[in-house]
Amino acid sequence: MEEEPQVEVPCYFLCPISLHMMRDPVTLPTGITYDRDGIERWLLTAGTCPLTKQPVPADCDPTPNHTLRRLIQSWCALHAADGVQRVATPKPPTDRARVASLVSRIGANLTSTPQELLAALRELRDVASESERNRKLVAAVPRAVDTLVGVFVTASATSAAVCDEVLEIISSLELSEKCLLARVIETNEALSLVDALVSALQRSNTASRAHAALLLQNVTAVMSTNSLVPLPEQVFGEVVQLIRDKVSRAATKAALHVLVGTTPWGRNRVKAVDAGSVPVLVDMLLDGPERRACELALGALDRLCGCAEGRAELVAHGAGVAAVGRKALRVSDVATDKAVRVLRSVARHAATTAVVQEMAQTGVVGTLCVVAQSEQYGERTRERARETLRLHARAWRSSPCLHQHLQAMYPC
Repeated sequence: MEEEPQVEVPCYFLCPISLHMMRDPVTLPTGITYDRDGIERWLLTAGTCPLTKQPVPADCDPTPNHTLRRLIQSWCALHAADGVQRVATPKPPTDRARVASLVSRIGANLTSTPQELLAALRELRDVASESERNRKLVAAVPRAVDTLVGVFVTASATSAAVCDEVLEIISSLELSEKCLLARVIETNEALSLVDALVSALQRSNTASRAHAALLLQNVTAVMSTNSLVPLPEQVFGEVVQLIRDKVSRAATKAALHVLVGTTPWGRNRVKAVDAGSVPVLVDMLLDGPERRACELALGALDRLCGCAEGRAELVAHGAGVAAVGRKALRVSDVATDKAVRVLRSVARHAATTAVVQEMAQTGVVGTLCVVAQSEQYGERTRERARETLRLHARAWRSSPCLHQHLQAMYPC
């Protein structure tokens, strides 16, 4: 930590935003001077001068106040003995023109040798890695994202190195779904991008697989229903493999989001089930995932149990029903609701005599009794639990596995 100076800093050396001494003073068109880091962060969200409230153009580059910076540096040198640290001359910031030039080079080198394209991509990657300001700048340059996506799609079948660089750049930008993919959808590149992401997921580069998983989550989140229904089977195979391989927590959550978001429709549910998703999700629940991952896994199982193939896979798993029932009451209200929905699907459509007995023996029926009576959960969740219990009331109410105090809670 920096030591506090033993002398009072002149008020005109302080940034109006942070109230700390400015290191790189810059002046807005409104005439007010701020520290570069503070005002650039402010302008990313507000778009106005903090003091005057006047609007500042989005493409405004604040003017360096060299005179004030030299005064600050001289004052720091004069009071070095009092604990004032020297203010270094700042490195000239990357401007919009340089980023636009790099984007143009990348687009122009798309048909050139991979080495030239890689050199341009690595330079842009270095620029983006310098600061949050630079990442926002790259994202804001017209056609920068479009160009990167186009390079990624084109190079997916020819150059893994190029794809890895593009994925690293896009992931560092942390673009919103709207910012990143509205353009992709407008240019009808969504399915081509999905195919390219599947190719990236099939490679061995762990970092690129994680980046591709996050991008796939964002892509599928904004695709239309007509585009999601014909998703290739390879998408679900690679998503399930991501969960199985435990590449990273972020990649696992992204894969779960993809499963939840792409399986409201029967065809995709069957594809996901055929890819082996149900046993992988059950095994994940048995491993005790963190709360959000558990909620997503149960949400995915809820989707998959909407088809006969998914329910058959769940009840065929030696611990499937028990694993779902065990997460109710123990994780969160959301997890309990999802677990109850899964159990209701099983009890309604896949309840053989063996399954009904298993639900009693593994404590699932007792859990449903608690949920049905507890005011902690929403009325819809409680009603689903009561509905499930009524489906096989004759078998469950007389079961020796149901404790006496739970029998008293059994719905009429």
